[in-house]
Amino acid sequence: MIIGIPKEIKNNENRVGMTPAGVKELISHGHTVYVQATAGDGSGFPDSEYEAVGAKILPTIEDTYAIAEMIIKVKEPIEPEYKLVKPGQLLFTYFHFASDRELTMAMLESGATCIAYETVVGPQGGLPLLIPMSEVAGRMSIQEGARFLEKPQGGRGVLLGGVPGVKPAKVLVVGGGVVGRNAALMAAGLGADVTITDISLPTLRHLADVMPRNVKTLYSSRHNIESELPTTDLLIGSVLIPGAKAPKLVTADMVRLMRKGSVMVDVAIDQGGCFETSHATTHSEPVYEVDGVVHYAVANIPGAVPYTSTLALTNATLPYALRLADMGWKAACKADKGLAEGVNIVDGKVTFQAVATAWDLPYTPLSL
Repeated sequence: MIIGIPKEIKNNENRVGMTPAGVKELISHGHTVYVQATAGDGSGFPDSEYEAVGAKILPTIEDTYAIAEMIIKVKEPIEPEYKLVKPGQLLFTYFHFASDRELTMAMLESGATCIAYETVVGPQGGLPLLIPMSEVAGRMSIQEGARFLEKPQGGRGVLLGGVPGVKPAKVLVVGGGVVGRNAALMAAGLGADVTITDISLPTLRHLADVMPRNVKTLYSSRHNIESELPTTDLLIGSVLIPGAKAPKLVTADMVRLMRKGSVMVDVAIDQGGCFETSHATTHSEPVYEVDGVVHYAVANIPGAVPYTSTLALTNATLPYALRLADMGWKAACKADKGLAEGVNIVDGKVTFQAVATAWDLPYTPLSL
């Protein structure tokens, strides 16, 4: 198969779809890999490293899309890329269709096959291609939250861990999944007073068993969240419904319960956000204020640490990329029902129910 790896053009997105080591594996299976010039520079992988493993370097993004049967990316195509996608082309990347109608319609019109990392299901369940970036985003949510709690950044001027004689900051993590667990661990490691919520009692029991002593669990309800907000310094939103829009668990009225200079980090913004007052921001302009509360809602948080993120992502995606390239997407998806769950759009039809529901579009089961 002919595989193309374009340079990411989303704002401050420095990750690349595949490391040189991953490209070497694809080539060892007999595939031809074209990498756009400088695609890996932002992650610390120069063109010379791709050439050394046998990849061919192309000068432009147009060249890369034009020659490839399968495109491997990190983030969804954005408007300048829409016209480059060809009928029958396979795109393997994060899409988050349920939060972006324009992207959904563009990919339907393209006639391409879109396999979304975020809805591929693993053999034991879970979302194996979302997990590594969720781990990064969860840990970075605390790192960024701590930064914007600083007074020069617009925050209250609170140190997460406090100091002897001064209480630590209070961190509330809404959602006990991969993002939430990693956020809670990071905050706890810095010495914060952490509370993590979820609606699953088995999840809360597990968290209570494995978390440090400065992490408390709380059943997630509007009443319980409202009770915590007046004393919360840093609020992390980490709720996910695979492939669907995130539920709005914190309303505008609830934001007003928080103290001015408190910080909210909406890690669910890729799926529309779980705070009513959230809208997507970028690494170049990461925050804004609503009622004096600082909102951080960067839609590609792991893009700020591209070396770590690209290595972690390739570790997860490479086995699937090899299967798709070796077998073709149809045979690969017939052999792996979890991979078939990643197929969101095929030849102008929506094949993932949550995406069809989000935009009131016809749903066509993949089997048809």
